[in-house]
Amino acid sequence: MTTWRKEFERVLKGDKLIHNTLTEEEMDVEFDAGWGGTNGEPFTAWSEGYVYFPAMYDGSEWISRVPRNPCKDKTNHIGGG
Repeated sequence: MTTWRKEFERVLKGDKLIHNTLTEEEMDVEFDAGWGGTNGEPFTAWSEGYVYFPAMYDGSEWISRVPRNPCKDKTNHIGGG
């Protein structure tokens, strides 16, 4: 079991969110991020450099991100299943 708060702590790596569509309560709702289905609340979150969003493949969920501003970085396919 995990929460979006725990997942953000794992992926931010020094980045700081400046806006998040999740409430404080929604950040702490536990869900099973493993195989089985989409259980985490949908969201969009912004930092100075990235936009964060939930990704899913075959029922496993995680946080993915893309650059916030135009750049030459390419984004791989996200999710599926």
